[in-house]
Amino acid sequence: MSAQLRVVLDQLAQVVSPDIAWASLDLTGGLIATAPRDCTVGAIVPAGAKPRIRGLGDVRALGLQRRELAASWQLGMAPGVGGGMIHAPSLMAPLVKHDRVHDMDQTVVTLWDLNAWEAPETMAKPAVTWYRSMLRRAAKHADAIVVPSHAFVDRLEAYARFGDRVRVIAGAAPTGFAAPTDADARRTAVGVPSEYVVITGDRVSYESGFRGAVAAGTDAVVLDSPEGAEPAVVEAASAAGLPERRVHVRGRLDEADRAAVLAGASAYAATSALSAWPWRAVEAMTLGVPVVAVDDEVHRDVIADGGALVADSDIPDAVADAVAGGNARYRVIAGDRSRAFSWASSAERVWALHAEL
Repeated sequence: MSAQLRVVLDQLAQVVSPDIAWASLDLTGGLIATAPRDCTVGAIVPAGAKPRIRGLGDVRALGLQRRELAASWQLGMAPGVGGGMIHAPSLMAPLVKHDRVHDMDQTVVTLWDLNAWEAPETMAKPAVTWYRSMLRRAAKHADAIVVPSHAFVDRLEAYARFGDRVRVIAGAAPTGFAAPTDADARRTAVGVPSEYVVITGDRVSYESGFRGAVAAGTDAVVLDSPEGAEPAVVEAASAAGLPERRVHVRGRLDEADRAAVLAGASAYAATSALSAWPWRAVEAMTLGVPVVAVDDEVHRDVIADGGALVADSDIPDAVADAVAGGNARYRVIAGDRSRAFSWASSAERVWALHAEL
């Protein structure tokens, strides 16, 4: 008897979180590639979405588009979804009462960050409400919740009780993530200088990264800056001693541009201590970029010995060291650590989880 695992692919037509959108597709590809014998992978999608994934089985298109579907599932209404094994690469899931023991229905969700609780000011109020509501629904109805690092487990318990239903399955860089052949042209088009360090974080934590750029004598390129935040970011750079002309603020870049910018960096600095899977840090390690990160539980779990984990006050010296004499060593350890993460290995663990349930 065959079994089908259905993945919720909600961002095919309307992308609200680019990282989770591509991660969902990469995980689905990994699930197809690692499917056990007599197992297939299907999808649940909003109205109008058409997944183009090689090897994907049955696709159930629902009658609502993503926005309406999110509101419906938030209220606990999931008509037309059906049962069986359902895996959601986010909290976007049909979290309703079901019978895992007799009907063998099971629903697993994924939580990549705790921003709705730890940094609600960075999100729109409706999004905060939705995330908090869906986590409550998950605590009530999900058979398991996947988090990407062990550091999440204790922090998650402060917001919802899952007991032994929590599983740790890491993310990874995009499949095939590498510097494009036209990297120089892309960096020119994006408008970054020839020498720079890349910084990610938030307005509260950027300062140490900017001081690192000053110590290293390079410019700073800020990635993933929210729309409209540029004046505040430039102000923070100036306060750290980095002139406006030497700070380059960029929002979300597509995969190829992002790879080009990261690959050209002398170092990468992760300054935020929020509980979130460090997408850019893993990408930087994949490209062999020297990584410096604030020492917190998530970075210890994920970066481990693949970079320099230091106190916030020590980030400037660590960045300067990574750019200068320690550069070669940092590149080697970053590349070595990145091999611990792949969507194939994550997919194998997802199959094992559903088999366990």
